[in-house]
Amino acid sequence: MNEEGGINGRKINYITYDDAYSPPKTVEMVRRLVEQDQVAIVFQPLGTPTNTAIHKYLNQQKVPQLFVATGATKWNDPQHFPWTIGWQPNYQTESRIYANYVLKNVKDPKIGILYQNDDYGKDYLKGFKDGLREAGRKLIVLEQTYEVTDPTIDSQIVNLKSSGANVFFNITIPKFAVQAIKKSHDIGWKPLHLLNNVSTSLGTVLKPAGLEASKGLITALYMK
Repeated sequence: MNEEGGINGRKINYITYDDAYSPPKTVEMVRRLVEQDQVAIVFQPLGTPTNTAIHKYLNQQKVPQLFVATGATKWNDPQHFPWTIGWQPNYQTESRIYANYVLKNVKDPKIGILYQNDDYGKDYLKGFKDGLREAGRKLIVLEQTYEVTDPTIDSQIVNLKSSGANVFFNITIPKFAVQAIKKSHDIGWKPLHLLNNVSTSLGTVLKPAGLEASKGLITALYMK
């Protein structure tokens, strides 16, 4: 595009910094982009907790937080945050699809849920419970949470197996999705495994977890 004159005569200079999925680091890096590099746009920053940390700041600075790479519902608030535009289908819509699938296809479901203890995890959880509706929520036998800073979620997987759950809704980012898939396989727990689309990468999740262990996973994708 630069060779063709750029966008409205403006050449693209693409600058990237790594925030290591750490909200304090995100704030530091984005302030650097805005105040030192004087960027026109912050393009497709990734992660719900990380974007939450810069949400107000970018709107105060009137720098577009463009095509946010997270499906949290909070990005759709043009009245209060007109400089933020979401991108992917929201998490609540996705998790309602899973809930409907369980209700239609699983006989006597007993549902166990693992979710990240922040806006990302809670958004998925809300959509799933909305999809189950009041009667269906009684099918949830155990909910387990984890923090982004936790080294492992092995104990949560063991607890979910012990609960008797035959459906596992896995609301995790890639690092913990790998652990959950491997641990479930290692302890012989074979529920209907619903994996949120944040963690469906072949290269960063399924291969590291083991393709044999990943067989039978069900997810919803929005890209061809």
